[in-house]
Amino acid sequence: MKKENPKRRPYNIREREDKGAAYRSLIRPELADELYDKILNVVVMQKRYRDSSFSAKELADELNTNTRYLSAVVNSRFGKNFSSLLNEHRIRDALYLLRDKRYVDKNIEEISAMVGFANRQSFYAAFYRNVGETPNSYRKRHADPHDVKKK
Repeated sequence: MKKENPKRRPYNIREREDKGAAYRSLIRPELADELYDKILNVVVMQKRYRDSSFSAKELADELNTNTRYLSAVVNSRFGKNFSSLLNEHRIRDALYLLRDKRYVDKNIEEISAMVGFANRQSFYAAFYRNVGETPNSYRKRHADPHDVKKK
């Protein structure tokens, strides 16, 4: 009898491993709350996630902390790593832009760049991981049949 290969996932998406880092519990709750609020302000309110070169180091420097504390707060308060946090907000913007008639003339790569992805591959992988389909299929599913796309 043949062994079945495990189902291959597109875009090299792997299951998330839960890692317990001891240093996370060493951060005072007050400091974690303060950093959480500051992270929300910079990443979400100021929409810094749209900058494709925005890094955890850059944010840590801006918040006068270090990347280890920043990472611990992002992991414990948001339940994801820094890249996933940025990509979640980028994908939210992309979902809006892919449905918005004003951006029907923009191709996927242009939308990808507008929301902060550095390259097409990263965008497609993050989009598929978050939405469960490709940006093209999402756009087609939400397209107005009366719109005529320019080719």
